[in-house]
Formats: sequence, C-alpha cells, structure tokens
Amino acid sequence: MLVTGGAGFIGSHLCERLLEQGQAVVALDNYKTGRPANIHHLRRNPTFQVLEQDVTAPLDVEVDQIYNLACPASPVQYQRDPIGTLQTSVLGALAVLRLAEDGGVTVLQASTSEVYGEP
Repeated sequence: MLVTGGAGFIGSHLCERLLEQGQAVVALDNYKTGRPANIHHLRRNPTFQVLEQDVTAPLDVEVDQIYNLACPASPVQYQRDPIGTLQTSVLGALAVLRLAEDGGVTVLQASTSEVYGEP
C-alpha cells in the first residue's frame, strides 16, 4: 500500500494502523509539511518503506492500494505557498492516478477540510 503524505499527522497514523493489520506500507513524503519524527518508530518494521519524494514527480512503485493524503493541510501552510499547494493537489493527484491506472489499483483521495478555505 502507498500512503502519500505518509509523514503527516493523518498519514503517519494511517501507516501505523495498516502496519498493525499486517500490510506492507510505502510512505511517500517530501517533508515539506510532514515530519520524519512522525514515522521514525515505524522504520523498525521490515514491511515499512519510506520514499522521500514529491508526489508531483512520476511515481515508480508497485502497490495494491493508494491512499493519497499529500497536501499542506493548514491555512498558514497553503497561504505561504499557494502555487505549490495547487501543484500538490492537482499534479500530485494526476501522478497518483497514473500510477493507479498503470497498476490497476484502487485510490482513496482524502484531505482535511481546510483545503476548502476558512473553516
């Protein structure tokens, strides 16, 4: 399974849960807003892998499911870099969908409510 934004708050908890269920997990994160400390404890698990990469770059990994959580998730973060946020949301989703199409896998697209503006 691939979790984009895997070092973020939600992504890191999802990685932890999937590993607890016996799944092999690849966490992809560029650490722009995610924190390596969020997944540090998971690195001991031999079925956990980390790819330090931007989700907008072409993805080359074999997985059976994709959870796309990659996106700055607070107004401060996306107001600081609105173009980068848009690129992550749009180009990142396209990269994920291309990987899914090539591998015939399912994608869950998710985000926090802040991406819609003022809560």
